[in-house]
Amino acid sequence: MHATESLATHAAARLPRAVVVGHRGACAYRPEHTIASYELAIDMGADLIEPDIVVSKDGALVARHENELSRTTDVASRPEFADRCTARRVGRKRRVGWFAEDFTLAELRTLRAVERFPGLRPTNTAYDGQYGILTLEEVVALARRRSTPQRQVRVLAELKKPSWSAEHGQPMTELVAAELRRLDATDPDGTVVVQSFDVAALRRLRADLGDDGPTMLQLVDVGPRDDSLLTNAGLRAVSTYAQGIAPSRDRILLRDAEGALTGVSNLVTRAHSAGLRVVPWSLAAENAFLPRHLRIGDDPAGIGDLRGEALLLLALGVDGVITDNPDVAVAARAELTRAQPAAA
Repeated sequence: MHATESLATHAAARLPRAVVVGHRGACAYRPEHTIASYELAIDMGADLIEPDIVVSKDGALVARHENELSRTTDVASRPEFADRCTARRVGRKRRVGWFAEDFTLAELRTLRAVERFPGLRPTNTAYDGQYGILTLEEVVALARRRSTPQRQVRVLAELKKPSWSAEHGQPMTELVAAELRRLDATDPDGTVVVQSFDVAALRRLRADLGDDGPTMLQLVDVGPRDDSLLTNAGLRAVSTYAQGIAPSRDRILLRDAEGALTGVSNLVTRAHSAGLRVVPWSLAAENAFLPRHLRIGDDPAGIGDLRGEALLLLALGVDGVITDNPDVAVAARAELTRAQPAAA
């Protein structure tokens, strides 16, 4: 296939409609990126589990939300690593902390996971210290172990700042391509789907693994920096290397500055017209994350009406949702399916 030709003809078979993706597992109920979180997401009915991928000092691909480790592990309390604390500019942000690229995989194995949002999810702190850090290989092995002939569990691997990593001596894209080949996970319908905000990295991975390589999603954030991706021309350009987009759900359900829902965009229709599937992120049940009309009470940590948001997105025709609460999305999908009239 020519580099400028759309991949739309391959998209339909690569992601079933209305998939539920367990965002970092079922991270509303267990600390993110732990085996307990991934297992629970699968138990709740998630079709895919979503690890974020960063790179260790010795080139291992590990599941952490970001390369700075202090918010999701106990590294700050470990005296043997006190001298690793440093300041580093990652992308546009200056961060102070402990960074995965300064630790070997063996050292990362000694760390224990902790809840990233203890204020919003205090019950999750009961699991602090119980689980270690997983590699991409281990997450893939879990998905395969839990798959059955009736139900395939897949992995939606998000590459975190791969171009930044490459600029600092860690060629993440090349490491991922090599690992997917080693794991026999390069088929479009295989275990692994890849997503990233990094356009250049996804293009490189597509060129490396070919047009019959793994399914890919272009992540899209809010804000003007990503606006060009969502023009009609931008969507057509995305379709030359990816099978779908994973936009912030705020790109579909529009809000004002106070968090009130103001309308619905036409992004889903336009993306489908470009041959792209649409899998928005990330739905969570706490009031802090919901539009104002779906919040219940004034406590940011209070549980609001996530079901309502999931139903609306699914009714708008999205091809799946990425969520911290897979159980809610699975139930909403079942409810909407029951409500739809049978085909004539």
